[in-house]
Amino acid sequence: MNRIAIYLLVFVAWSAGMFGAGWAWRGDQAERDASDKLLSSTAQALQQEQSVRATEHRQADTLATIGAKHEEDRTAATAVPAAVVADLRAGRLQLRDDLATCNTARLSQAVAGAVERDQAAQLRAEVAGALVQIGRDADDHVRACQAVIAADRAEVMR
Repeated sequence: MNRIAIYLLVFVAWSAGMFGAGWAWRGDQAERDASDKLLSSTAQALQQEQSVRATEHRQADTLATIGAKHEEDRTAATAVPAAVVADLRAGRLQLRDDLATCNTARLSQAVAGAVERDQAAQLRAEVAGALVQIGRDADDHVRACQAVIAADRAEVMR
């Protein structure tokens, strides 16, 4: 074989080798770019998930605090009727006239005996205590609901 053919064969082999190396490098580069993009998107997804979990934990803690406060209020409300009855009997608390006269089953003061008047007064005191407890329970429930709504809206604004 002559020299030119050998040089030509070496040149073709060299070119084929360089083409193959370039092709392999390009493939490695593409794989690296794809893995970089995957890593970046995975890191973003992880960060987003951690942010969502932190928000959920904050909301759960806030709602747990609200729930605990509501339960404390409900527990404290059980003493309200007895306190109202005691205050009414001791004279520290007086009923408004519209509540004092709302007992339609009561006989008129002129006809009713002393025992019936005393029983009616006690019944009014007990009814007033129950009414105060019902009102307090409703107020506590509304406060707890409003706190949940406020906490939810505060979280949305973040």
